[in-house]
Amino acid sequence: MGLITFITDSGAKLFSTGNNEDAEQNKEKQSKSPENKKAAKRLKETIADLKLEVDDFEISIEGDTARVEGKTADHKTREKVVLVIGNHKGIAVVDDRLQVSGNSQPESNFYNVISGDSLSKIAKEYYGDAMKYNLIFEANKPMLKDPNKIYPGQVLRIPSED
Repeated sequence: MGLITFITDSGAKLFSTGNNEDAEQNKEKQSKSPENKKAAKRLKETIADLKLEVDDFEISIEGDTARVEGKTADHKTREKVVLVIGNHKGIAVVDDRLQVSGNSQPESNFYNVISGDSLSKIAKEYYGDAMKYNLIFEANKPMLKDPNKIYPGQVLRIPSED
């Protein structure tokens, strides 16, 4: 998949940083701090908690870039792992080095949520039918728990209609 970009200031918080430091100092500190190892460990735990299976799973974080390596059984799992990592505050780029060992289903599109979006609006854009919002909701489970709770800056999987 390669490099996937995300909005750094949206998503769940991974890094604890001081309130009085500017963004450049924070970025510099994160790349040199052992905090990135803690954040990577929390991400691995989150992936495991979501029951997304990755063999030989490794995550490393430097600055605002997370590199992920390992093997998944299918594209769906790979895409969800990348989205879980990228939809965390402080991560702007995911260097996806995951390998897919089986299942050759087509890759999904990714969509960056903007203010005013809803799953039905996105479904209308991609499928021509707002009532197909559940395809997007199901494709993003377990990261999404409610089809009405998406936020600007979040990146979603948009699977093919098949």
